[in-house]
Amino acid sequence: MERIVFLCLVSTSLSAVPVQKFLFTPKWVPIGYKGRQIHGDLTAMDEIITANEVHATRFVDGTTSLREGDIAVTSGRRSKVCFARSCLWSKSVDGHVYIPYRVSSDYTETQVQLIKKAMENIEEDTCVRFVPRTHQQDFIDIQRKTGCWSYLGARGGRQTVSLQSPDCVQLGVISHEFMHALGFVHEQSRPDRDKYVTIMWPNIWRDRLRNFEKFRTEDLDLPYDYSSIMHFGMYSYSMEGEPTIIPKNSKNTKLGQTSYLSNLDKLKINRLYKCGW
Repeated sequence: MERIVFLCLVSTSLSAVPVQKFLFTPKWVPIGYKGRQIHGDLTAMDEIITANEVHATRFVDGTTSLREGDIAVTSGRRSKVCFARSCLWSKSVDGHVYIPYRVSSDYTETQVQLIKKAMENIEEDTCVRFVPRTHQQDFIDIQRKTGCWSYLGARGGRQTVSLQSPDCVQLGVISHEFMHALGFVHEQSRPDRDKYVTIMWPNIWRDRLRNFEKFRTEDLDLPYDYSSIMHFGMYSYSMEGEPTIIPKNSKNTKLGQTSYLSNLDKLKINRLYKCGW
């Protein structure tokens, strides 16, 4: 009888192995997230990836999909050239770039204050100013949809910035999505990125390789910014917790930001929008 019980236990344990392995595949919980936790270098993009891979899909709706993990792209619309003037927000005669916004009433007061703090994060030392929408036709509509994502640059009319609660209502995540709305892609998408980082293709989830494509964008005559709020973390989309991006200058270089814009992020905003300071 004891032998039968023992064999049943062994059989149960062995049959559970595939289940455990399945539960921790990238489709459910990003394995690379564990590696980042161990190394203590979580970035805003790491949080976005975790939220989107667990809760969101690659498709926002029937005509809109997510590129690079959090950039919403509508079929038939230009999506990869956002340093062109056509996708920038209008500049006022007083030298400021005013971005009207509306915040969903579904957020708590504390969450609304955090969203406003992220706006201040971008406004500091730049010419961008977020203003509550009154009558403006073009504005960002901040909604508690599924996942963290934004369209790239100004699209015209109402455009959604999705900040799922509570996963995406974090200072760095919100700031990151607002940067997309201003027209910025991820830093490692620069066409010259291979001079500065090595993409470890074998370590990346097979179905997320496209998230590491390069964009045909301008560098605004600014140096590569390892510490940009728009940079992927070292373990982004890692299959087994191994690095997916390695800096060429030093393995000790930290990639990305947790909460705040880098100095070069602010300079990029002022260069792109031709601010006077």
